[in-house]
Amino acid sequence: MPIHDWTRVPAGIFHDFHTTWMPLIKTALNHGLLPPEYYALAEQVTGEWNPDVLTLQSKTSRSDNGGAATLVRTAPKVRFTSKADGDIYRLKAKQLAIRHVSDDRLVAVLEIVSPGNKANIVNFEAFVDKVAGGIAHGIHFSIVDLFPPTARDPHGVHGEIWKRFCAQPFELPKDKPLTTVAYSAGIVQMSFVEPVAVGDPLPDLPLFLDPEAHILVPLETTYRDAWRGVPERWREELVP
Repeated sequence: MPIHDWTRVPAGIFHDFHTTWMPLIKTALNHGLLPPEYYALAEQVTGEWNPDVLTLQSKTSRSDNGGAATLVRTAPKVRFTSKADGDIYRLKAKQLAIRHVSDDRLVAVLEIVSPGNKANIVNFEAFVDKVAGGIAHGIHFSIVDLFPPTARDPHGVHGEIWKRFCAQPFELPKDKPLTTVAYSAGIVQMSFVEPVAVGDPLPDLPLFLDPEAHILVPLETTYRDAWRGVPERWREELVP
């Protein structure tokens, strides 16, 4: 299914869509995609569920490929791969805003960018600080951004996040203004970016569980299943 142009509808319509999409991703992760010592939760924020974010927890301090899950130990095949420049983040980092949501170890976060993340400079800087701070502290991140760049992120959210780690600027290709990206938060941080555009199918999204092993999150199939719940009234706006 092609990616829709979500700028054609109010922000609340996309919010409604990803309240369906995120649970579908969580279900896929918890039913065979994750090794048995990992599990995914919707992040809990001040007593309310935030459907933008899934956190991956581990019941142990090790990572293996027990059970039916498949861990990939080769680098993701994406259009852009980049390595961090050592200690550059320490010169720029602000306060870390990463929470544990259970008694088990937080390993990774999957986040779908919402219009609210880019609505103003305060929200956007808080988003970038959260992601960059988490990566710097060893938490792997994967991000889906289906909204075009703004004045705050002229090369997408990855371009702003990666400034904290790499002096070489990232530039989105003009024909692919949307972003899927995975970050490996090892001793040397790595980014794996696959730009996309409205009309493209969504690629499988790498999600790292340790610095050298990841699973593939089925964005396309879960997006398609979530689309079934979009009211016809708004489908007509999204598919002119």
